[in-house]
Amino acid sequence: MNPALSLARPEILTLKPYSHAAWLPALTRLHANEAPWRPPGDSTEAGLNRYPEPQPQALVRRLAEVYEVSAETLLVTHGSDEAIDLLSRIYLRAGVDAILQCTPTFGMYQVAARIQGADVIDVPLDRSLGWAVDVDKVLAAWNPRVKLVYLCSPNNPTANLLDIGAIETICSALDGKAMVVIDEAYTEWSKTPSLTPWLARFPTLAILRTLSKAHALAGARIGALLGSADMIELAKRVIPPYSLAQPTIEAALRALHPNEILGSRARIDALLLEREYLGRRLQSSPLVDKVWPSDSNFLLLDCRDADAFMQGAIAGGLIVRDLRSNRALPNSLRVSVGTRAQNDALLLSVEAA
Repeated sequence: MNPALSLARPEILTLKPYSHAAWLPALTRLHANEAPWRPPGDSTEAGLNRYPEPQPQALVRRLAEVYEVSAETLLVTHGSDEAIDLLSRIYLRAGVDAILQCTPTFGMYQVAARIQGADVIDVPLDRSLGWAVDVDKVLAAWNPRVKLVYLCSPNNPTANLLDIGAIETICSALDGKAMVVIDEAYTEWSKTPSLTPWLARFPTLAILRTLSKAHALAGARIGALLGSADMIELAKRVIPPYSLAQPTIEAALRALHPNEILGSRARIDALLLEREYLGRRLQSSPLVDKVWPSDSNFLLLDCRDADAFMQGAIAGGLIVRDLRSNRALPNSLRVSVGTRAQNDALLLSVEAA
């Protein structure tokens, strides 16, 4: 048995999925209890009165092309958050299993695990080495209860890429023992290749992708779970039958048109220049102690006076993320890189604080 299946909850392996209405768009739909008229203002191609295709094949195929994977190894999800939730429900037994995460990192990993009733094991990133992952500590912390190991690269909120050699060592050591989940939500900003070619090497590797960041579709909520075909088939049993809204599907297909992707790449290049500009200017602020190097579309700041920074930003009509509730980030704020006008407005506001 594929180890991606043997690690799963037994009841998920035997689960009979919900049987949704057959998808036969060439026929008049009298089988799904839908209204036969469109609502006022409906501008979608397919009609909001109709249920959307459960896994829209045009979108699956296009995402597979963009991510350079086969269609059977990709599941379209309602943002990366749904993919994280699916993995939690597939692999975590309440009161028995656990996840391992390298902190500080994206908060939804532990939220989804806690909702499922699973434990959370934290392995701190090494601040002294630029938030590097400590491979020895990760492997020492693993035990058979750990079914999901999350590695976010570039990491949120520290903005750094994790060392590829360290990731490879963890994938090799834990292959067949745990699902290693690499979150590549910010990978387009790093200008480094995705690790999707590794899916052929490691049966228990999963990768998370999203259109929220580089494709500017945060409001559309489109993500993708990549993994072995067996794992994706298992996830299809668990995902709700109509997870994606029709306007979202159509917006995603428009954003993935080759011309739009070229435009996105140009905008990414421009924003990376803004990132360097904003970072340099913030580093000279008397309120900022350190601007950490970034491989993403945001900056992590260690502040001398985080309250004054926050108050100055708000007075100028802007808001940044306060991270000080995290014990690893007692003086830190996170700033998304904006347009030149937005960045200058922030700089002026902080200067006046």
